[in-house]
Amino acid sequence: METSESAPLDVASIREEYPILQREFDGDQVAYLDNAATTQTPDRVVDAIADYYRTTNANVHRGIHHLSQEASLAYEEAHDKVAEFVGASGGREELVFTKNTTEAENLVAFAWGLNELGPGDEIVTTEMEHHASLVTWQQIGKRTGADVKYIRVTEDGRLDMDHAAELITDDTELVSVVHVSNTLGTVNPVGDIADIAHDHDAYAFVDGAQAVPNRPVDVEAIDADFYAFSGHKMAGPTGIGCLYGKQELLAEMEPHYYGGGMIRKVTFEDSTWADVPWKFEAGTPVIAQGVGLAEAVDYTEDIGVERIQRHEAELTEYAYDRLSEHDDVELYGPPPGPERGGLVSFNLEGVHAHDLASICNDFAVAVRAGDHCTQPLHDKLGVPASVRASFYVYNTREEVDRLVEAIDAARELFA
Repeated sequence: METSESAPLDVASIREEYPILQREFDGDQVAYLDNAATTQTPDRVVDAIADYYRTTNANVHRGIHHLSQEASLAYEEAHDKVAEFVGASGGREELVFTKNTTEAENLVAFAWGLNELGPGDEIVTTEMEHHASLVTWQQIGKRTGADVKYIRVTEDGRLDMDHAAELITDDTELVSVVHVSNTLGTVNPVGDIADIAHDHDAYAFVDGAQAVPNRPVDVEAIDADFYAFSGHKMAGPTGIGCLYGKQELLAEMEPHYYGGGMIRKVTFEDSTWADVPWKFEAGTPVIAQGVGLAEAVDYTEDIGVERIQRHEAELTEYAYDRLSEHDDVELYGPPPGPERGGLVSFNLEGVHAHDLASICNDFAVAVRAGDHCTQPLHDKLGVPASVRASFYVYNTREEVDRLVEAIDAARELFA
């Protein structure tokens, strides 16, 4: 399936790899527009996981028998493959497997934050953060006495970079910023923010859950100290996430939980830790999920991440334009372009987001409604909830048209 980045995307062939997209509800084929929450999983990734269980299933490391050796090799190589995918030249020594982006955030918060932060220190994050970041650093601030400050979001859904330059000071120890907002779709200048953080000897943490699946990411070009993302948003399985960390930082950090697999030597009095990444992967790790994620990386590279980005951008622009045709639809975030990812969040005047999503469901159009784990941002927007349509490599313009038809039906019903 390997193709050039300039070749057109054969969406019809891609859709054949996803049997779930053929499902019908009351005679209507599902239009799955909830990809910012979870993408669907292609057959080849499902097959890779099933093949692992059928042929290789064994616990990793220390096993002498053939199956354990094969499982260990596959698991270790999965780390290297994912590290290379995001530009981490240190390979597995810079790439920890977690169960999701949220756990990756918490790993740094507990393994680094609790040990290093104290009164007088500052954590700077943004008003558009997912709760995985916002709540985590908020609570670490409460535990350590560190102050948490928030970079403002402008009326057009972008970060106020002048405000960022004011907030980040020599007292700042860490700046945590989302790469692509899961509500506004905003693509943030994370490299610029990392530069500001480093000018003040602070670390830069980037939440890349909405970026890695659909755009080229180079953690070293960004100069992120930490970068987190999930497998289930990039055609991989649920139950696996990733934390990139600069090699010297991960080596210095203490583990955040303990058990088998993460130790070097144990006595009744003390313990020492294994090398990175294993010292952060206590217990039986996410072996099958790691195999599946490696296959998802191969799948993404075979299609071409730039082509996925271009396809999502085209659908987002089409959806934005169709929704903008009506004055009673309020759209959030910047207009289509390089500063917007593959989603649109909106509200229909006079219709609660949950009601609108329910009507969309009647048309077999799957969208997300609620605060999208960004309650403070919705408070700032002055709305309790919004509807979000988010796109991936298998979505089509016809599915966007079906979304608009469902909105038209809701408009008539609530008139």
